[in-house]
Amino acid sequence: AGFIKSPLSQKRLTQDSVELYCEAIGNPIPEIQWWFEGNDPNETYAQLWDGARQDRVKINATYNLHSTSTISIANLTGDDSGMYECRASNDPDRNHLSKSPKVKWIRSQANVFVIERPEITTHVSEGSDKVTLSCNISAPHLTITGHQWIHKAKVLLEDSNSGASTSYTMEGKVEEHSGIYECIFKANPPIKGEVNISVPPQVTAYKKSEHGNEGDTGVLTCKNPSFPAVTTWSWHKSGHGRLDNASGRYIIKSSGNKTELRILKLDIEQDTGEYFCNGTNSLGTGDATVSLRVRSRLAALWPFLGIVAEVLVLVTIIFIYEKRRKPDEVPDDDDGGSAPLKSNATNHKDKNVRQRNAN
Repeated sequence: AGFIKSPLSQKRLTQDSVELYCEAIGNPIPEIQWWFEGNDPNETYAQLWDGARQDRVKINATYNLHSTSTISIANLTGDDSGMYECRASNDPDRNHLSKSPKVKWIRSQANVFVIERPEITTHVSEGSDKVTLSCNISAPHLTITGHQWIHKAKVLLEDSNSGASTSYTMEGKVEEHSGIYECIFKANPPIKGEVNISVPPQVTAYKKSEHGNEGDTGVLTCKNPSFPAVTTWSWHKSGHGRLDNASGRYIIKSSGNKTELRILKLDIEQDTGEYFCNGTNSLGTGDATVSLRVRSRLAALWPFLGIVAEVLVLVTIIFIYEKRRKPDEVPDDDDGGSAPLKSNATNHKDKNVRQRNAN
């Protein structure tokens, strides 16, 4: 057996977690074990198992083309400092209990240093349309090379100052910036603190006005974008009181910062009106209003029927106009053209008479 990847020594703070990775190859595929030796001079190596140290130790291993194993330890304490050893062997007798140990294990070691976490003091201050967050780290502390402010995995501010305090200012009211903000002091290992901006629920309706057809299912939705999350949601209807699932026509589904009211088989007379969603957390309550309008099933056909009516009126007008228009006069061809010749002869005779009279 041989190692492809070995675990690396790391520094961590108390309450942090650490993860060590080991990968071995051989034929047959080797087994991987994890062992630990503490900093106490009298302490000897002891094998680590999945679920050890009050279930803070997790070991995941896969044996496919080669062996891979990862050990992770959560909520570190000072007693977790020490030497961690990855052992690999493909000897068939490696786990035999009665035979003399002739097993050859290859070993790879890594040190984990757990450092006492310094205390971080946080503060939130409100001004005129400004909110300022601040973090201060207690002494003694590690060498600081800069700071970061992070919210929802987005870096808001970063600097290279070495001070034991850092602050971040935002424009607007505190209700507009609720959430969890992280201040990070760049060091080895990094030191992190959290600043929580907590406000009562800022409940808003997904749509302030909803429409539904008679007989269909209506869906009304409210959400709370603020922190902390809503713990209890409720729905009310104007003139009706609180709604609940027991009625059979109302289905309420709520999870965290979202609630949904479904109304089965909408009725024009019964369901049209104002609905109120109410959210409650540890700091207070908030609500929003949704207007529901229920339309007749024929409402969807009205635009089409209007177009058909317009076409019928237009066709009727054209038909009446064509019927009332006078037809063009058509000349009578029964005399075969004798009339024009007669007319010419008469005109010629009148001309001769006028000439004689003139003489």
